[in-house]
Amino acid sequence: MPKAKGKTRRQKFGYNVNRKRLNRNARRKAAPRIECSHIRHAWDHAKSVRQNLAEMGLAVDPNRAVPLRKRKVKAMEVDIEERPKELVRKPYVLNDLEAEASLPEKKGNTLSRDLIDYVRHMVENHGEDYKVSGGHVGWLGRCPGPFAA
Repeated sequence: MPKAKGKTRRQKFGYNVNRKRLNRNARRKAAPRIECSHIRHAWDHAKSVRQNLAEMGLAVDPNRAVPLRKRKVKAMEVDIEERPKELVRKPYVLNDLEAEASLPEKKGNTLSRDLIDYVRHMVENHGEDYKVSGGHVGWLGRCPGPFAA
């Protein structure tokens, strides 16, 4: 389909545009996807990372959240200033994370079902005689069974 006459315009380079700031703002807007679903659903894009995590009861910097106490001469009780605790507005996020962390961990280091069946079959038929049970050199080194290389 032909273009309308006079509607195409030559692309001109914008010399007065700050490219560094443009790229930085584009990088900020294209924020990465938050993997944790609990945090992702409670996230407010209008707020900063520090504000979001503070509302959820999480810390941005663990070094500032749990500071190391320096050994000093004890100050007088009048000099001690306590920081006001930050208000946790979304405690359900913290509760969900704790509940998810307390679930038992699934073991992922087991062998495949068919490999277990094959080994069981070989042990039942041949017992501890490894030479007869398939001529294994090492663990699946030379195996005539279903896992032959």
